[in-house]
Order: sequence, then structure tokens, then C-alpha cells
Amino acid sequence: MFDLNKIIRPNIKNLKPYSSARDEFKGEASVYLDANENAFGSPLPQAFHRYPDPLQYKVKMRLSEIKGVPARNIFLGNGSDEAIDILFRSFCNPGVDNVIIVPPTYGMYEVSANINDVQLKKVNLTDEYQLNLEGIAEAIDKNTKLIFICSPNNPTGNSINREDIETILANFNGIVVIDEAYINYSRQKSFIQELTEYANLVVLQTLSKAWGLAGLRVGMAFASEEIIEVFNRVKPPYNINEASQTLALEALNNTEQVNAWIKETLKERDHLVLSLKNFDFVLDIYPSDANFILVKTTDANKIYEFLVNQGIIVRNRNKVELCEGCLRITVGTPLENEMLINSLKAYN
Repeated sequence: MFDLNKIIRPNIKNLKPYSSARDEFKGEASVYLDANENAFGSPLPQAFHRYPDPLQYKVKMRLSEIKGVPARNIFLGNGSDEAIDILFRSFCNPGVDNVIIVPPTYGMYEVSANINDVQLKKVNLTDEYQLNLEGIAEAIDKNTKLIFICSPNNPTGNSINREDIETILANFNGIVVIDEAYINYSRQKSFIQELTEYANLVVLQTLSKAWGLAGLRVGMAFASEEIIEVFNRVKPPYNINEASQTLALEALNNTEQVNAWIKETLKERDHLVLSLKNFDFVLDIYPSDANFILVKTTDANKIYEFLVNQGIIVRNRNKVELCEGCLRITVGTPLENEMLINSLKAYN
């Protein structure tokens, strides 16, 4: 049975978090003389001389409305990468514990493990890019604290079978992290609605993809109130700046535009797949639930360099295990996709 007290590092359990001026006073006042800010303002027209809300209350309340999750179950980070790093720092003892990842997958899980001196166990996906449940079960030991599952998966684009993920959630006594960065493009429903069902579930999402806010660096983690409290204990006091909070809130009030872009992206993804199938050097195009496609080619390196010379940049995944010969191509605007196809006609 999952027990958070058995998972959390003792020093984090006993950690007294930094208390900022904005933690100690919540609300509105006419005069702020508590945080050693510059009372005269800033050179910018916006009021950036005050520290931001350390818990991003307004943004979380809007997200709560959109996601159907209480604000107390939401953590906002400097990109999803901050949430990933906090998971390692909070629940994995360096040099003792281990985590499991399922390659090919998002590279920051491995980077964060190495930074935090945490052993990484790799259980490759099957040839169909699905979970190897037997392999994962064999890899788990008493020091396994986290299992990372990216769905829809990066770089393969496919969603992971929901029943397989539920099997791991029900049988693993550590934390299962489901990275849903591309969920807005997927036919599968989010695992956010399962938070009350699984105490060991953490769902990661982002405003970088469908919401188009990659430059603001706003990531989200959804989990039990107890796990979110751990996140807030460990994070820096003001991890989301005022500009990012203000602009994110503005974007979150424009869901119609985002939904229109999602529909256009899915339409363009289908068109791109049909167009690429006409090329002899394209061996396979894998099913995608994301805003990109993984394309197996006869010579990924050569095609990649050819496109670079045309001023078109895709992602060469040839050196990634189980992705040999593959290029990862993001779905662009209709014009960008047309430029890609026309350039590849010249290669062909």
C-alpha cells in the first residue's frame, strides 16, 4: 500500500520552508513596506517592482475551473522540468534510491536523475511503443521511488495503453508520474480525473504546447494535497515570475482560440502524414496523439542535413534506441508544412 511517509526523504519531511514576505501576508493593502522592494517602481510601464504571488492563486483558480481540479491539488513550476526535479529532490535519497523510466522517452527524466545522483533503471518500451509490464515489475525493488510514463509519449507520439498504466498505479507503492505534455492533442482522456482514485499519482502538464506559452515557462503538476504540500515546501519562494503569471492568466481566459489551434493542428497532422507517405524514403509513420509525428526514413542523417540546408529544422532521433532512422517532425502552420513537403520533393 502506498504510504507517502515511507516515500518522502526524511530531511524533506522535517524541512521548514523559507517564509517570504508574501507568504506571511495574504490579501490586498495600500502600503507595502515588508519585502524591501523598490517603492518607486521599475523602468517598465508594468508594475514589476513587487514580488509575485508565491503560490500563484489567481492562475490556479482559473486552472481549477478549466481542469475540474481543486486549486489545492495544483502545483505550478518553472516549466514541467522544475516539477520533475522536485520529485527527485523530495522522494529520492541520492546514492540509495532508484527510479524507472521507459525509453524512448523525454530526456529530462534521465538528466534529473543524474543531477540528483539517483540510479536510473531503463525498461524499454516494446516494439509497439507500449509498456513492458513484466520488465517493469522485475525492475522494481524496495528502493524504487518513482516511475515516469510519458503519454502521449515523446518522441514516439503515441498514447500508452490506459489499462497498463492503471495496473502500475494499483500495484506500485511508490509514485507514478504521468507526463501529459501533449494531452490536448490526444484522443485519450487525462489521468487528472483519477487523482482521487490513486494517492500515488502525479500528473504533469504544461502551457508550452497547445497553449503556445513555451517562452513563459509554466508547467503544472496535479496530485494529492499531501504531495502538492511537499512540492510547495521544496520550491523556491517565487518560482513563477509576475510576467508569466499575468500573461498565463490572460491566455487561460482565451480557451476558444486554443481549441481552434488544436483542431487546426490535428487537421494539419493528418495532411502531413498523407503527404509524407508519398515519398519513397519514408519507411513508416507512427501513429501520433501529439502535435508531432515520428517518421522512419532510409537515411535520417542525410535528410536532416538536407533540410537544414533548406532552412528547415526537424529533430533527428536516429541515435535514440528504438528510433533508429527516425526524424521527429513538429506539425507547423499550413505554410510551414507546405514548405517542408516542397523541400522534400527536391530531395526525392
